[in-house]
Amino acid sequence: MTVAGSDSGGGAGIQTDMRTFALLGVHACVAVTAVTVQNTVGVSDFVAMSPDIVAAQMRSVVTDIGVGAVKTGMLASGPIIDAVASTADELDLGNSRTVPLVVDPVAASMHGDPLLAAEAFDALRTNLIPRATVVTPNLDEVRLITGIDVTDAASQHDAVRALLDMGAQWALVKGGHLRSSTQSPDLLSDGVEDHEFTTERIATGHDHGAGDTLAAAITAALAHGYSVPDAVRFAKSWVTEGLRWAYPLGAGHGPVNPMWRVSEE
Repeated sequence: MTVAGSDSGGGAGIQTDMRTFALLGVHACVAVTAVTVQNTVGVSDFVAMSPDIVAAQMRSVVTDIGVGAVKTGMLASGPIIDAVASTADELDLGNSRTVPLVVDPVAASMHGDPLLAAEAFDALRTNLIPRATVVTPNLDEVRLITGIDVTDAASQHDAVRALLDMGAQWALVKGGHLRSSTQSPDLLSDGVEDHEFTTERIATGHDHGAGDTLAAAITAALAHGYSVPDAVRFAKSWVTEGLRWAYPLGAGHGPVNPMWRVSEE
């Protein structure tokens, strides 16, 4: 299940989550948190759903269909974050529970357009991250959440520790925005085990939805019974190929291609 916003351009959000789930053999259920006015050059507006409706969508799906894993994406506001966190408790989702919860703390679009109200960061830190089986921020998001500007391996470790101190079971700090590197280094830890995942950096301007695709692939792998490290390892390879097969669209950034396996064939 994805608890996230809709991307009218189809490159990120619930649209790419559902494609990724389907391609990885997982039935996709959805709780829509916001509707964005978005294309390849940016987000011009969005409207958030009411927190009660977001919670009701989650409750409706889980109590009837059931879920193997849940991810969050764009949550838009503090009240929505609070509603998702309390509903996760009600439905037994998240940290150390039966159903894993992947928290992708979407704060802004790749163009820098804000997707999370500034006052919502306290709710993210105190209510949602402590419920995360794994939290998956990029470097911009981790700076906004922890105040740590990740520029190298040492500060990446510091950021992981800060997220774990907030209560996440596992923290994954993605290094895709370390533009000085020829590699894309991600660091995953639960405070006991550290796992480093490094792949070649794919030279493309078409990387819209990369974070969503990674988090969705982690979620699908967890639903299939993978451990968190194995799920992240798989998802990292999946999104790398999605970047390799990304395609141009519109006048701006085209999307990561979660259908790369079909394209390759």
